[in-house]
This record gives sequence, structure tokens and C-alpha cells, in this order.
Amino acid sequence: MTRMVSANLFRTFPSPSHDNKLLEIYDLEDEEPAMDPAWPHLQIVYELLLRFVVSPETDAKLAKRYMDHSFVLKLLDLFDSDNHRERDYLKTILHQIYGKFMVHRPFIRKVINNILYRFIFETEKHNGIAELLEILGSIINGFALPLKEEHKLFLVRALIPLHKPKCASTYHQQLSYCITQFVEKDYKLADTVIRGLLKYWPVINSSKEVMFVGELEEVLEATQAAEFQRCVVPLFRQIGRCLNSSHFQVAERALFLWNNDHIRNLIIQNRSVILPIIFPALERNTSGHWNQAVQSFTLNVRKMFTDVDHMLFDECLSRFQEDELKEKEMQERRELTWKHLEDVVSSTTAASNEAVLVSRFASSIAIATATATSPTPMVGS
Repeated sequence: MTRMVSANLFRTFPSPSHDNKLLEIYDLEDEEPAMDPAWPHLQIVYELLLRFVVSPETDAKLAKRYMDHSFVLKLLDLFDSDNHRERDYLKTILHQIYGKFMVHRPFIRKVINNILYRFIFETEKHNGIAELLEILGSIINGFALPLKEEHKLFLVRALIPLHKPKCASTYHQQLSYCITQFVEKDYKLADTVIRGLLKYWPVINSSKEVMFVGELEEVLEATQAAEFQRCVVPLFRQIGRCLNSSHFQVAERALFLWNNDHIRNLIIQNRSVILPIIFPALERNTSGHWNQAVQSFTLNVRKMFTDVDHMLFDECLSRFQEDELKEKEMQERRELTWKHLEDVVSSTTAASNEAVLVSRFASSIAIATATATSPTPMVGS
């Protein structure tokens, strides 16, 4: 059986450069790419292998001699197939092998780790990340408590960095499930997970940012008060930036966090820290956001804070108004400084009849220093 499977299934896939050349030759917009013509044959082999693995008559002690590490490794290499039907078969078969052959479990986890490491830090190209994460979701669900240190390291070194690749949207649902499983298993990991999300938070990709906020909600739902307090400051600095996002879906998704009862209770318990951080974002949204729905949701959040702690809200409002006034005064001083500099340049140019280039990148401090150190004209000389 294993020799037959090896001869028919195990093969090397074309390199990415070869695939790119094919894409240049064929215009994929004209028609859908043809499926692998060998698939009907491969499907029969996969079906035989699956039935062999799940059969109660298969002796695991005897079969593990032939389904050894080399066999499992080559099976895992096939996850890079661009045929989703093949990857579905592989997912089911590998899951059954993991359940039936306990001796292979550490090796399977190690190989999947290596595939993920190579994907994250080297290639960012692999067709089967979603299927591998789906298998890992079931594996993580079965982890015994307390979690082993190797499992926590896997979370930190492999799962959290998987948020970095540009193509994360193709497997984000499975990744989010794996991450949430870890937090539900050990609530003390919530701080590590949240800080990891903040580390890889997208800057200019709005659709990815919406996914991150959705995953953040799932993690916060499993977060206890003590872990929440550890990361509350950096977390709500980022949420504040999301609230002020010009992309209405990002702002709207961030405001929806207040609709979750557990998260809202955590926010209320820590309102003395949270409200001063996000208050400027709330105020700017109510007066200046272009989207009417975002303005409406912001007013609801604002009202919630007013009802819960009116004194704290008034303090934040007073501080915000003071900061806005200081910012306005600073802007006016800056404009006066530039006006003064332009007048000086104009008078110098008129006197010398030469062109002078003024850099707008000069700082106001440098300008003020230059003005202060200019020589004072002598009287009566």
C-alpha cells in the first residue's frame, strides 16, 4: 500500500518562477485555468489511502513500520498542491494519521512548524497554510492542561507571526481559531497574544485591519481582568487610532467592541485609564468624521461613558479642550514664525538682489534660535 501511494502521489511541484511564466503566457481573465488532468487518477489513490487509514482492521503497530517519518514528511510536502480537492484529502488523511499513530504526533507538529517558519520568514508562498492551520486547530483543542512550554513557544514563534504576511486573509479564519483556542486553554496567554497582534497590526491595509479588530474581539472575549489590565494602554492607543480611521469599516468595527457585554464590562472597570486615551478620538469623530453611522455609534459610546462616570468624562473633556487650545496657539506661533522668516528673506533678497531658497523643513526651534542670535544694530555708530 505505501509503495503504491508513494509511486502515485509523491511528486515535486513546479517552482513559483515556473508558475509565473505560465501566467505570462496564458491570460487567466479569458478563461478559468484547467484542473490537473491527473486528478481522477490521484483521487482514486487518495480514496484508497483514506479508507486504509480509517479502517478499524488496520493494525497501527504494524502499519507504523511502513507509514514512517519519511512517508509522513512526503505527505506533508503535498500540502503545497494548488488543487484544493487534493489538499482536502490530505487534511483528512493527516488528521486520521495524527489520531491513530501517536508515535508520529511530535514529528508531525515539528514538520508543520518548519513549514510555517519557512513560509513566514522566507517565501510567504504556500498553498496549504489554511488546511495545516485547520489541522492544528483540532490538535490545539486536544492539548492537555497545563500547556507544555513547547506549545507556548509554538504560539509565540509560529502562530502570532503568521499575521505578518500580506496574504494572511487567505487563512485568517483558521489562524484566529487557533489563537483563540490557546487563550481559552490558558487565559494567562491573553496578554502575549494581544501584544503580538499589536506588533503586527497593519498600517495601510484597511481590510486586514478590520480582520485584526474582529480577531481582537474574539481574544478579548476570553480575556480575564488581570490580563486585560496588563495590556490596556497599548491596546487602547491602537483602538483609538482605529476609531479615527478615515476608512469607515475600520472605525465602525472598532466601535462594535462596545456591543460585546464582556468587553464593555472590562472597559467600564478600567475606564479611568481607557477614557483619557480614547477621548480625543471620540470627540474628533463626533464633530468631524465623514461617515454618519460612525458619528452615531461614537455618540452612543460617548453617552455610555457619561452615564457611567460623569465626573471623569468632564475631566477628560476639560483636558481635551485645554490641549486643543494649546495646539491652536502653537500652530499660530508657528505660522507667525514662518511669516517673520519670509519677511526677513524678502527684505534680504530685495537688498542683495539675489535669489534665496528657504527650506520648509527647518524647525521652528532653529528659526527662533537664529532670530535670537542675530546681531543687534549699534546705536549712534
